[in-house]
Amino acid sequence: MTPDAPPDAGEGTSSRSALGNGVREARRGVESLARSLWWTAIAIVRLVRRLAARTRVAIDADGAGESGLNRLIELHAVSAAGDALVAAALAGTLFFQVPVGEARSRVALYLLTTMVPFVLMAPVIGPVLDRFRHGRRWALAGTCAGRAGFALVISTALAGGGDALRLYPAAFGVLVLSKAYNVTRQAGVPRVLPDEVPLVKANSRVALAGVLTSSFAAPLGVGLAYLTSAEWTLRLAAAVLAVGAAQSIRLPRRVDSAAGERSVDPTAAGAPRGALGGRTVRSASRLRGMPHVLVTALRVNTVLRAFSGFLTLYFAFHLRTHPLADLRPTVGLGVVIAGAALGTFLGTVLGATLRDREPELIVRLVLGAAAGAAVLAALLYSLPTVVLAALVAGLAQTLGKLSSDAIVQRDVEESAHSSVFARSETVLQIGWVVGGGAGTALTTGGAGTMAGAAIVLLAVLAWALADLVRGGRGQAGTQRG
Repeated sequence: MTPDAPPDAGEGTSSRSALGNGVREARRGVESLARSLWWTAIAIVRLVRRLAARTRVAIDADGAGESGLNRLIELHAVSAAGDALVAAALAGTLFFQVPVGEARSRVALYLLTTMVPFVLMAPVIGPVLDRFRHGRRWALAGTCAGRAGFALVISTALAGGGDALRLYPAAFGVLVLSKAYNVTRQAGVPRVLPDEVPLVKANSRVALAGVLTSSFAAPLGVGLAYLTSAEWTLRLAAAVLAVGAAQSIRLPRRVDSAAGERSVDPTAAGAPRGALGGRTVRSASRLRGMPHVLVTALRVNTVLRAFSGFLTLYFAFHLRTHPLADLRPTVGLGVVIAGAALGTFLGTVLGATLRDREPELIVRLVLGAAAGAAVLAALLYSLPTVVLAALVAGLAQTLGKLSSDAIVQRDVEESAHSSVFARSETVLQIGWVVGGGAGTALTTGGAGTMAGAAIVLLAVLAWALADLVRGGRGQAGTQRG
């Protein structure tokens, strides 16, 4: 018998050599990938550092670093990011995850439970905040900490199946504290205002920081909710707002100062321009009435805020059943919301130039622009015209609000600024609720609905122009003379 032939040594050596070459190539590939990741990480870190350095320079510019305005800007950026995360979590649970009919009822209940009570709270929020004039830092910290706590309550309610007894009251608490934060923050801006920065420009810089961080936080919250759950988005919001509470306490102590401040009742509208300035303020402990130009600006701004709320909720529902350009409902709505966000951003950037313009004229111009965009969307109903209407609506409400702030700065005694801001915020919020409620209830076609919105805006524009002709602006010129 012939013994079995031994295995070919050459074949074994060749196999081991091929295996070794493969291992070496794999090792070189891993090392190359690691080096690429390492240098990419270094590039990202350098880019982040560069952006952070430039952001720091921008925040500290014009004396903001010395006055403490930079800290208020940072606080508002964090606060806006926390609110955006909460809004992203609620939008998904109240709207996108349920059928259209159920979503309408949920959003309607949300508006009723969390927004409309502002009508009753208008005479309450102002007096309560007045008590914190000597402790605004702690008031700001309380609003941030309270929102963080309510965000955790909402997350536990959602984890338990969406318990309405906890969900809606907690959402109401978030909104109330958010508005209280905004009012208190506005009252604190003049206390940290650098000498070379006008109030309107400072407000614009603070608002811009909020727009930028909320624009980043909202999609982050949506993505986190999609990958995990809305509960984790709310937990992240709670952590962000807790940071805001700590930042509030680190604000300069002069934010707490209330030297020379008084209250004003803007419900008695129609006082002539300048009625809140000069001797009137010094001789009255409780003021009655606001300048006529400010009353007009607030009314126009309320309509613009209502138009923004209307577009947001109407197209949130309408695009789910009638998509535009064959886009998925979420994509179409995202494009419309992106247009509105871009408009808000542009309005905030342009707001810094208000100090060199007539704010009462700007209010009417942005109202005319919103009416024109609505007319265009009605005549040429399509995705581009709808996005344009949303963009103009965002720009108009932002510039309109900054114009009102400019009128307050110019025509209202500084000691009454806080009280005017406190009460006007409530009026504007109610306007958004009315518009959002109308958008939730309407189920008509898009072109017809935009035509109705255009008619309303044109009617308000005609009234505003007639008011200007009657002497609203001429009265302002008389006062300057």
